[in-house]
Amino acid sequence: MSCPFNHPAELNPAVLPLDWLLRTWHKKPLHRECGFIRLQPGTNRVAFIIAQNSGLVEIEEGELTGQQLTLHSTALARTSFAKQPYVQQISRHIQLKPDGKLEQTISMALEGQPLTQHLHITYRRTD
Repeated sequence: MSCPFNHPAELNPAVLPLDWLLRTWHKKPLHRECGFIRLQPGTNRVAFIIAQNSGLVEIEEGELTGQQLTLHSTALARTSFAKQPYVQQISRHIQLKPDGKLEQTISMALEGQPLTQHLHITYRRTD
């Protein structure tokens, strides 16, 4: 995940395969996330800090095991005028496949609804 800004520091080599920009569209831009990936030094602990154009800000933490990363939300915040129903919980499973494609499954729990798969994405590098 990266932002449309210059990187203030070099990326940790462990996260270079994850330097993808996420944008979705269907005839017009729909969704955009900008964030940071942090690694706890000396461990396989990872944190995502993400801001979405919908007004949602999330912190997710988890572990990197081999080519897989599993994250769960630890904090969510939103603008006062965000659309309802509000997201209550987010879970992500990211896996780098042998062919170089990155797969991500995102599950969300909304107000009054259990954690359910929201989407499955397959990314491929374009450069």
